[in-house]
Amino acid sequence: MILTPDELAALVEHAVREYPRESCGVIVARGDERRVIRCRNIQDDLHGRDPVRHPRDARTAYYIDPLDLLRIGRLEGEGFSIAVIYHSHADAGAYFSETDRARALVVDEPAYPDTTYVVTSVRAGRPEGVAAFRWDAAARDFAAVDVGLALPVTPEGCP
Repeated sequence: MILTPDELAALVEHAVREYPRESCGVIVARGDERRVIRCRNIQDDLHGRDPVRHPRDARTAYYIDPLDLLRIGRLEGEGFSIAVIYHSHADAGAYFSETDRARALVVDEPAYPDTTYVVTSVRAGRPEGVAAFRWDAAARDFAAVDVGLALPVTPEGCP
């Protein structure tokens, strides 16, 4: 299982709420217990302070707040593992970009080889698609995997 229907609904809602900025977060798991951890994207802050070092803003990039990373680290210390790392793309497709790939690797090895990366596409404030990717050791790259769920249906006129 990559996502439960409730988790998918939470990720899509987060992506729509953050639009036109990218959303970001993780799902941690310990046994049968799973938690969606919504994180704050501080990319705009980084871009504002140093646009040379951080040329992209939160519309096209995400950077998880270090305070959220500490919270996730504490959960890992309590026996949780990171099952999913998620983010959204604003006005772009649900794909694993070269930047996504580069950030998921440390010296050409996956930082989290057992983690699934989920990307939600939001166009004009409406969810368009969701895709998932996992490390394929034989191919030495990330490969698309079936999420197994359809996007949640929302009433007309609602995000």
